[in-house]
Amino acid sequence: MVKASVNNSHTRDKIFKAATQVFEEKGFAGARMQEIADRAGINKALLHYYFRTKDQLFMAVFQVLLRKMFEKITAIFQADLSFREKIKLFLDQHIDFLIKNPNLPMFLLNEMSVNPAVNDGVRERLNYGGLRDLIYEKHAKELKGYGIRKSDMPQLMITIISMSIFPFAAREMIAVMMPQMHDNRKFNAFMEERKGFAADFIFSALKHRKK
Repeated sequence: MVKASVNNSHTRDKIFKAATQVFEEKGFAGARMQEIADRAGINKALLHYYFRTKDQLFMAVFQVLLRKMFEKITAIFQADLSFREKIKLFLDQHIDFLIKNPNLPMFLLNEMSVNPAVNDGVRERLNYGGLRDLIYEKHAKELKGYGIRKSDMPQLMITIISMSIFPFAAREMIAVMMPQMHDNRKFNAFMEERKGFAADFIFSALKHRKK
């Protein structure tokens, strides 16, 4: 029984890994169950045993990706740290995650444009309103010192998030201007450097706003 459970878990892990790769590369419409089965090293019948339809597999993979992408955000902003420390920690961890999952931003953008269920999943998992209120309530005094009102929070949050996501979503456009960004090692080194640069840039801008 234990051996069967381990084998089932191993097979499911292989399916998830293969499906994630195929969905990120080709999107839902372009993905084929046969290709997912081939990459997982199993036959198509076994794939359908675990996931009867492509829709079912897609939503399972999508929920896992969303959880991984957003699960640490609330924990970071609930921690007993200064606002600056939280922003640095968020950028550090979020960029690390995106380096490991570089196709995820474009995958989400593409699927959100054609699949309403994806939009609903992102909205539910992110809980933007709750996160906005959590950040402002914990750091109202600090934020007011920078001239940030609660009504300014959407601008601030989009600015912070774009610092990590934009280079991945716009990598091809960036590479037109800087061809070296086609090289994964150079791009990843650029993003490692961006962790500190982005945090410093945000707080430099906030200090300027304060004046």
